[in-house]
Amino acid sequence: MGANSSSISELPENEYLQKLSGSEPISENDPFWNQLLSFSFTTPTNSADLKLLEEATISVCKSLVEKNPRTGNLGSLIKVFLSRTKELKISAECQNHLFIWQAHNALFIICCLLKVFISRMSEEELQLHFTYEEKAGPSSYGAECEDLIEELLCCLIQLIVEIPLLDITYSISLEAVTTLIVFLSCQLFHKEILRESIIHRYLMHGRCLPYTSRLVKTLLYNFIRQERSPPPGAHVFQQQTDGGGLLYGIASGVATGLWTVFTLGGVGSKASAQLEQCSPLASQSLLLLLVLANLTDTPDTPNPYRQAIMSFKNTQDNTAFSSSNPHAFQINFNSLYTALCDQQKSDQATLLLYMLLHQNSNMRTYVLARTDIENLVLPILEILYHVEERNSHHVYMALIILLILTEDDGFNRSIHEVILKNITWYAERVLTEISLGSLLILVVIRTIQYNMTRTRDKYLHTNCLAALANMSAQFRSLHQYAAQRIISLFSLLSKKHNKVLEQATQSLRGSLGSNDSPLPDYHFWEMSDCLHFSETKLRHAQDLNVIEEVIRMMLEIINSCLTNSLHHNPNLVYALLYKRDLFEQFRTHPSFQDIMQNIDLVISFFSSRLEQAGAELSVERVLEIIKQGAVALPKDRLRKFPELKFKYVEEEQPEEFFIPYVWSLVYNSAVALYWNPRDIQLFTMDSG
Repeated sequence: MGANSSSISELPENEYLQKLSGSEPISENDPFWNQLLSFSFTTPTNSADLKLLEEATISVCKSLVEKNPRTGNLGSLIKVFLSRTKELKISAECQNHLFIWQAHNALFIICCLLKVFISRMSEEELQLHFTYEEKAGPSSYGAECEDLIEELLCCLIQLIVEIPLLDITYSISLEAVTTLIVFLSCQLFHKEILRESIIHRYLMHGRCLPYTSRLVKTLLYNFIRQERSPPPGAHVFQQQTDGGGLLYGIASGVATGLWTVFTLGGVGSKASAQLEQCSPLASQSLLLLLVLANLTDTPDTPNPYRQAIMSFKNTQDNTAFSSSNPHAFQINFNSLYTALCDQQKSDQATLLLYMLLHQNSNMRTYVLARTDIENLVLPILEILYHVEERNSHHVYMALIILLILTEDDGFNRSIHEVILKNITWYAERVLTEISLGSLLILVVIRTIQYNMTRTRDKYLHTNCLAALANMSAQFRSLHQYAAQRIISLFSLLSKKHNKVLEQATQSLRGSLGSNDSPLPDYHFWEMSDCLHFSETKLRHAQDLNVIEEVIRMMLEIINSCLTNSLHHNPNLVYALLYKRDLFEQFRTHPSFQDIMQNIDLVISFFSSRLEQAGAELSVERVLEIIKQGAVALPKDRLRKFPELKFKYVEEEQPEEFFIPYVWSLVYNSAVALYWNPRDIQLFTMDSG
């Protein structure tokens, strides 16, 4: 930055940075700013580069933190930036590279400084650094001075929503989004959820508020468009060939000797393979959108960014907007749907999909009406299939998305009509042809089985079973492998039940001091018996209760299919008959007797018809007999049960989950942002 700084290691000695962080106030009109901002570099593209930069400039930042209250140089730099952004739109239209370039450099320095300031001080202290006012007497902080924080925030939002996205504006647009994330990063340094914040108040009130819907819409379109960054070096401006140097507007000329190249990896260096395949602006915009959407409501104002996300409509929707929500807008749902389908490999895209399905009824209705729903569901299933490679939050979001979708009967019917060919990522068995519905069942059952052997998370079990239960009445033409896996899961649960029961019984015998005396049926154990339990033995009883809840749910799912669509599912009846012995132990079980009546009736009915047909029947012949019997089965003999329907409801205070989750995504995924892990208070490093 400035003369003779061609490497990061030389930055601490750079005369311009030393002057910026020195003891002398610098007027916003001083030619110094032209010299400071006349540097070219390849914008850092990863946290490692930013870590190097931060370590190299930490002495400069510390000096500025110490001396800025007396010099006000941070405020002067911000005013220089604000003055240059007023002409940015015209500069973009006129291809004024130099103007945009120096504005970008100013914002880059501001962002780097803010990140250090915010990590080292409270918001109140930060506000003091913005309120310096030069007077005739000694330096002081003036209550009447203009509010630079609000002005800068508003300017950043205007920059994002108003400046056209071109090669020459890409970097400054990305820097504006990044700086807003940095402004909000104070949450990282607090264990508790911030419910009162100066920055939040600025963004949700006052001058920033009218831009709410435009900001949300622009961030969404940045995500939709997935614009790649321009080639490295495209924004680097060399001296003119006539040797006349470059002039900045009406400011003084900048001598050729002041131009320097400050690089991280070198100007024109090849971007990483990852960045060649993604859009930094799209990724950063999505993270900012998630952060804004999860700001906590204030007592007098609900979060306007969440309101905008909840209420936007399709561009083809001509119905009037509700007057109760001033932040509603329209966006192209087809483009958004396509982007969501394409980007589900990232946690943040899955989280956005969850938010839209859960909170925006217009988007949910649109998604459920799509005739190519497999384009959305398949990436979600692939997340669940590779559960061991994903973090638990990503798996939860994918599973809840399925649960929300299965609340709709139309979805549950249509997925069995979509036939898929050659699902290459499903490795357990070659699936040359299978319905989307059967594949969904296979993946959810696999997730349950993985959870039983690894994580043992009751919450995950509950949501998996709820999704299957919602679908069960609409099961159609189940693939033979899907039918087998349903019964195989029940077999696994049955074995686990027997094992837990044996452990619980042994625990009770030990507590009562006898291995020979008869015990009452464990379903009728008295509280006095349980009082003898040690903590370990009590856990056995609790495990038994959990496994029986799961078994009950599986029986209800099988029963729901048999009572509502038996004639559509001969493969399930076949699998049920093949493993009929599994169900014997539950026929007289007090927890399952009622539900077992229907299953027992179906098994008895079809077993009788198969016996009448003779021995040594082929699979084809058995299926034919089942199809014929399904018509003859007296449906009135099947007991009616309430329809299985589960609805996803967020827990109370969802921000306790979502805010740390969103910030862990920012910490791990943000483009060219680095925070010292020792400073992070909001979450532990292994929770991201």
